[in-house]
Amino acid sequence: MASAFDNLSSALSSALDSGELPAVLPTLDRLGASLQADLDAQKVAAEWFAKFAGAVSAKDTGKIVDLFLEDGWWRDHLALTWEFRTFHGTAKIKGFLDDQLAPFDISNVKLRDGAVLKQPYPDLAWIQFLFDFETNVGIGSGVVRLVPTASGEWKAFTLYTTLEDLKGFPEKIGPNREWLPNHGKWLNQREEERSFSKGDPAVIVVGGGQSGLDIAARLKMLGVPTLVLEKQKRIGDQWRGRYEALCLHDPVWYDHMPYLPFPPTWPVYTPAQKLANWLEYYAEAMELNVWTNSSVENVRLLDNGKYEVVVKKPDGTLRTFIVDHVVMALGLGGGVPKVPSIPGEEEFQGQTLHSTQHKSAKDHLGKKVVIIGACTSAHDIAADYVEHGVDVTIFQRSKTYVMTTKNGGPLLFKDLFWEGAGPTDVSDRVHTSMPAFITRELGKRITKDTAEADRELLNGLEKVGFKLGWGPEDAGFFHSSSTRGGGYYLDVGTSKLIIDGKIKLKNDSQIERFTKTGLRFEDGSELEADVVVYATGFEGATISMKRLLGDELASRVSQIWNLNEEGEQNGAWRWLGVPNLWFMMGNLAMCRYHSKHLALQIKAIQEGVYGKRYAP
Repeated sequence: MASAFDNLSSALSSALDSGELPAVLPTLDRLGASLQADLDAQKVAAEWFAKFAGAVSAKDTGKIVDLFLEDGWWRDHLALTWEFRTFHGTAKIKGFLDDQLAPFDISNVKLRDGAVLKQPYPDLAWIQFLFDFETNVGIGSGVVRLVPTASGEWKAFTLYTTLEDLKGFPEKIGPNREWLPNHGKWLNQREEERSFSKGDPAVIVVGGGQSGLDIAARLKMLGVPTLVLEKQKRIGDQWRGRYEALCLHDPVWYDHMPYLPFPPTWPVYTPAQKLANWLEYYAEAMELNVWTNSSVENVRLLDNGKYEVVVKKPDGTLRTFIVDHVVMALGLGGGVPKVPSIPGEEEFQGQTLHSTQHKSAKDHLGKKVVIIGACTSAHDIAADYVEHGVDVTIFQRSKTYVMTTKNGGPLLFKDLFWEGAGPTDVSDRVHTSMPAFITRELGKRITKDTAEADRELLNGLEKVGFKLGWGPEDAGFFHSSSTRGGGYYLDVGTSKLIIDGKIKLKNDSQIERFTKTGLRFEDGSELEADVVVYATGFEGATISMKRLLGDELASRVSQIWNLNEEGEQNGAWRWLGVPNLWFMMGNLAMCRYHSKHLALQIKAIQEGVYGKRYAP
């Protein structure tokens, strides 16, 4: 009689033959396996790893894939591909290894101590451990998850490899920092470095928000001359100039920046004004070369492969740079507000403004306000209006995913990004090591668990007619962030204001047009308003890219955000379709981690050690 594992293998073989391989969690039931009470995780890891290291040393790709489940995953960030790739199933893993294992000449493969059994759910369990290795050009690290099978053998479900450093070009940190004293020269040296009076930088970064500062810091530690151009008067003004009530809703442990984490006194949820000041301090402390109040007029790709970048300085004069690389750090939406076109706006006798223009509820005391949108900004602004006694209505156009930070935060972050969870560098690698489509499947479970914990609140929202969604594919927060980049509200109290009627709700019909005194809806109903606030997000980076690059060059750029067919970001942090043109973006956590990947690609190109991309 065939075992459960035999049946699973047969089903997977059929899927492989048909070219279809779904992303499925490795449940114990599906594997036909169980856990032993006296399990020694480090011993299991060591036994598997000895076979793996031997097969790698022998460059025996057949033996390597024999150590994987048939629907296993190998995710690689630069270490063996100079790309962001995810290979699903032993056939694709073997094809990748057949092509890439020999050229990269993996050596010095070493298992780290600390293998642990992780059991996020009663029916899900794996042994997780990290390892180190070298290639012909770099130093890498890896993360493995082993799962039990019906035969008692443990096999790899996921394996992640990432490039950590380039051989011969270490970061200037720790023992590689500057050891010589500097007597009376530092100020002049900094001004000369910042001014680029004696030559052009190798890299220009357009935008001085967290993504621009992160990549500039990474490049500085790799010795790549870099200039950050920020159109605002001060670093941090992207946050400083937003509405006063703006506060991060993800926890401090998730939001650290490279090299200089927030101090242990930092609040769990960071107010925008506080973050703005930190970014300014970060740029100074890390000695980043930043020109503020300076705008990029245009970027042109020259025949020799370099870029001409024309910059308007604060005094109105122009300076033209010739650089090797341009990094666009324009934010998730490119900094261009998305404002829906609603007929009749010219007739409206009140005020309209986008959330980026809104400052404080105090500006609208005694007014009737309608907020179009129902995600984070809409909730924050509405709560501020309630606090100041302003009559406010949220118009909800579509479903919103809502989870409380109280209940959902620990479920999402506690294992890796929480008080006492361990070093952020390790957490970043473990978090990223999970293939995006498996993160999605886990997200579906976490979303259900969070909803159960939030049941009272969600029931209250449904009773007042708030339309609840669960994010793309019902997978909640992380998958929404990686695909839409929004569409959710991490509740810190505003949902209760909606339930209690302190924030009014309108969502039973779509907007037809403005009237002189407010908005008319398709069902004939009307809503009076003195002020209409668009909390409708951003257009995306395409418009900003076209303005800077021109239509022809911008047309060659790939899609930037959202996941491709392998579950990797389409264009952020990696090859964008045009040589040496890059896009740095994401939340604080994504920028912290992937800024190093982008910096290593640029450094490798500069030093002539960048290999051939193993492109999808």
